[in-house]
Amino acid sequence: MSASVSPLAPREFAELPQLEGVRLATVAAGIRYKGRTDLLLIAFDPPATVAGVFTRSKCPSAPVDWCRAQLSRGRAAGLVVNSGNANAFTGAKGEAAAKASSEAAAEALGCQPEDIFLASTGVIGEPLDPEPFRRHLGPLAQEARGDRFREAAEAIMTTDTFPKLAHKEVTIGGRTVNVQGIAKGAGMIAPDMATMLAFVFTDAKISPMALQTALSEAVKTSFNAITVDSDTSTSDTLLAFATGTAGAEIVPGSADFQSFMEALTEVCRSLAFQVVKDGEGARKFLEVTVTGAETDVSAKTIALSIANSPLVKTAVAGEDANWGRVVMAVGKAGEPADRDRLAIWFGPHRVAFEGARDPDYSEEAASAYMKGSELAVKVDLGLGTGQATVWTCDLTKEYVAINGDYRS
Repeated sequence: MSASVSPLAPREFAELPQLEGVRLATVAAGIRYKGRTDLLLIAFDPPATVAGVFTRSKCPSAPVDWCRAQLSRGRAAGLVVNSGNANAFTGAKGEAAAKASSEAAAEALGCQPEDIFLASTGVIGEPLDPEPFRRHLGPLAQEARGDRFREAAEAIMTTDTFPKLAHKEVTIGGRTVNVQGIAKGAGMIAPDMATMLAFVFTDAKISPMALQTALSEAVKTSFNAITVDSDTSTSDTLLAFATGTAGAEIVPGSADFQSFMEALTEVCRSLAFQVVKDGEGARKFLEVTVTGAETDVSAKTIALSIANSPLVKTAVAGEDANWGRVVMAVGKAGEPADRDRLAIWFGPHRVAFEGARDPDYSEEAASAYMKGSELAVKVDLGLGTGQATVWTCDLTKEYVAINGDYRS
């Protein structure tokens, strides 16, 4: 973990309980980092139901290609994750490394390579040596235990300053069902499903198709509604695994399915918020809400235009209530907007109304509000019923410093 932890980090980390049939182990394999864990193996005994959502990048990593190819089988006996090297833009060598890693894990767990899922995060364009996987996965399979979710979250970090964990209990059919997850991500975050990896685990009994339906819905208002720097990674991977040890099967369309999906969404949103709060150099967490758009899609486009604007983000970093930059971001989004109907709020303070500065605008009050660590900007377009909310962070000098020497 970085010596300088984000000021937005949670004061306490979620405690993730053991799940029957899930075992975890980590090791310092020396893939890129020295003196820290960078290889994770998770075993599912017996194999779990699996669903996934991946980057929409046209330059996906070899592990993303591997996972997509196996996903339709709907079962997973193991998950292998490494940090330090993304195994992306590595051509045939990358494909061979992914295949070798899955074969080593399959041998260690006594399953088929197609039952292994992979994820890699780190530097793009450097070949990944499969030898550390061959050397360490066998012992990891023997050492794996159910109480190591915190260690797992730490092993997958790159420029993260804190591990990301979330847990939710929900009662389904009179029994307690756990939904919990880990994630990593701090930069290259603008998910189209960010470098972002997230893994969710549940003891619910649910089919691969139903789990995929729930996961695809959950990302809409969680991972697909955050941005740190507008850059979508080659490696974005979100996988959900269900062990089925907690009771009757959850069927789509039922009240139980709705309860499960709400819990899944809450866990995904918690992890997504933690990613934003660990945004490289972040000091402010910003919620951007757009209402009154012609459609929800239009509202989200405008919200992202605001959230991704370097000028908006640097104004937030400087605690400057510069609503003119919000006007700029609305206007450049390419979506329907009427200047003379526009209203803007910074928290409870309406700063602009009907195309001009609000008559009751107080620079002192707005500036005082901007000194907080968690902020909200709202824009009402006055055109329709479309609405959307996204979350982002400020843009500081530290972001430039971190990314200026990321590979050195």
